[in-house]
Amino acid sequence: MIKNNRPAVMLLAIIVIHFLFSSVALKTINASDPKRPNIVWIISEDNSKHYLNHFDSTGTPTPAIESLARAGVTFDHAFSCSPVCSVARTTLITGCYAPRIGTAYHRAFEPAMMPAGIKMFPVYLRDSGYYTTNNSKKDYNVRPGPKVWDESSRKANWKNRPSDETPFFHVQTIKTSHESSLHPEHPDADKPLVTDPASITLQPYFPDTPLMRKTVARYHDLITSVDQQVGDIIQDLKNAGELENTFVFYFGDHGGVLPRSKGYVFESGLHVPLVIRIPANFTDTVDRERGSRVDGFVEFVDFGPTTLNLAGIEIPERVDGKAFLGKQMVASEVDQRDEAFGHADRFDEKYDVVRSLRVGQWKYIRNFEPFYPNGMYSEYRYKMIAMQQWQSLHTQEKLTPIQDAFFQPKLPEALYDLDADPHETVNLANDPAHQQTLLRMRDRLNERLVGMPDLGFVPEAYLVEDAMTDPVTFGRRNQDQIKRFIETANLQLLDWEDAKPKVITAIYDQDPLVRLWGLVAATSFGVEAKEISKDVEKRLVDLEPLVVIRAVEYFASLRSKSETSLKDPLPFLYRSLQRSISEPEALRVLNTAVFVRDHCGTDGDDRLDIDPRQLQTLPEVGKSKWVKKRIAYLSRSR
Repeated sequence: MIKNNRPAVMLLAIIVIHFLFSSVALKTINASDPKRPNIVWIISEDNSKHYLNHFDSTGTPTPAIESLARAGVTFDHAFSCSPVCSVARTTLITGCYAPRIGTAYHRAFEPAMMPAGIKMFPVYLRDSGYYTTNNSKKDYNVRPGPKVWDESSRKANWKNRPSDETPFFHVQTIKTSHESSLHPEHPDADKPLVTDPASITLQPYFPDTPLMRKTVARYHDLITSVDQQVGDIIQDLKNAGELENTFVFYFGDHGGVLPRSKGYVFESGLHVPLVIRIPANFTDTVDRERGSRVDGFVEFVDFGPTTLNLAGIEIPERVDGKAFLGKQMVASEVDQRDEAFGHADRFDEKYDVVRSLRVGQWKYIRNFEPFYPNGMYSEYRYKMIAMQQWQSLHTQEKLTPIQDAFFQPKLPEALYDLDADPHETVNLANDPAHQQTLLRMRDRLNERLVGMPDLGFVPEAYLVEDAMTDPVTFGRRNQDQIKRFIETANLQLLDWEDAKPKVITAIYDQDPLVRLWGLVAATSFGVEAKEISKDVEKRLVDLEPLVVIRAVEYFASLRSKSETSLKDPLPFLYRSLQRSISEPEALRVLNTAVFVRDHCGTDGDDRLDIDPRQLQTLPEVGKSKWVKKRIAYLSRSR
């Protein structure tokens, strides 16, 4: 009976849907509708708020951006959720946290499907009659779904809209400040500087060298150029008579390109400039005074919902973000928002699972693989000559402790008072005076990770194989299991004697990913955990390659401290690479190889040298550009 009724029910549904969409279409073109604002996003690549004088006294003057602020609102606490472009831009376009929807890995091996019930937010604008254009970077880790843009190209422009009455949403990306602009092969690398290197205020974690000063001065010059391009866009709107009909957003797509910013969850990687100009013809739709500044926290997940709200379009229920401007947005409520979530996973070929939470002046960072130094090699990072010099000074032991911390193992937790320590150099996690703050931040972050649930605790290789067609459903279906992974990883926060029996239990668990996180926890304890080496040794012959490499990391770390009798764990690593059946699996193995070679052992008999002849992969696996980069690097002499 149910089967016989399905055609009639489907026909009725089609009729209803056709009626609804026809109604929407009629409403969109109704001449009596009130005029709706245009919205323009101007995005500068790779710059945090620290390089603009409007946000930081050591920054560069930006008169065009400051002119936007005088006629609009400055957000002093705006945050990218991720410190790298593809993840950040996916967050912007979806309004969802990347670890929840499976889009947290930079330049995904397999783009995720959009979550059920959600479209990229410009689709809602198009369906409502807006002309949507993007010039021109997309860089999404998700499949777009329905047509998002009327045009997305280097020629895309709001001026091409069907009529002068058509409202528009336009995104303009300014690539001038991109990381590549500081590489030696860039066409402007030898261009004379405008900014005097002697005038630069260097962050305390940078070595004070002429090269570093020159590099930072070059970046200040680039910010000046960005500002000039912002001014050109504003002038275009003014010349067309559309400036006072247009909300203009200016922001950076994540942190700056100088070392220790892009790719890292420090403020220099997440805290972005944001100014929104309020058009004179729509001031009554915003509960803000032109020229004001906002202390309330806003995140990239909020930008799409805010744009929809300004356009008078209903915000989808399943997004994570909340509008912060427009009708029904009360300024006092936004001013009370004080929380921002950050995350880092794979950045190019470098893996490192890190999460952060900022609440007010406090910043909490959770390093789930604390034995990995921040400075672990990644090819694109190290193209910058200043980065190479910083690493060389570390090798020569010519850095101060604050400057050298970038190349040292991390602690599992970091707590910073940003009012007293804006550059995050003094870790208060072990300070008894701040234990209540630490525990409060820890609990809140764990609540968020479990609640998502955070797919970053499932290796990328597993997600590519099982989850990308519907990551959200995958997460919900495996939420209890992911909670176990998080709880196992958090064993590293206990005292060793309390953690030991639980770690041993974890590394014998039937679930390979519980075994994996149990080994990560064991390695985090360093020499304290050497007494369980016989248990860990059994995992060197585990059936799961990604478990084996975690046992390799454990023994390599102990070897560097002369605390293990295992002569050579590398044959187990080579075997894991040869057994890897996918590109992300092989890349994870090679991440361990870089860690073992560069950060374990000494220059004496304990030194672990990778044999390039052993870096063999299946033919299809070895085609990945990231895998190729890792093998090429490991094939070079140290």
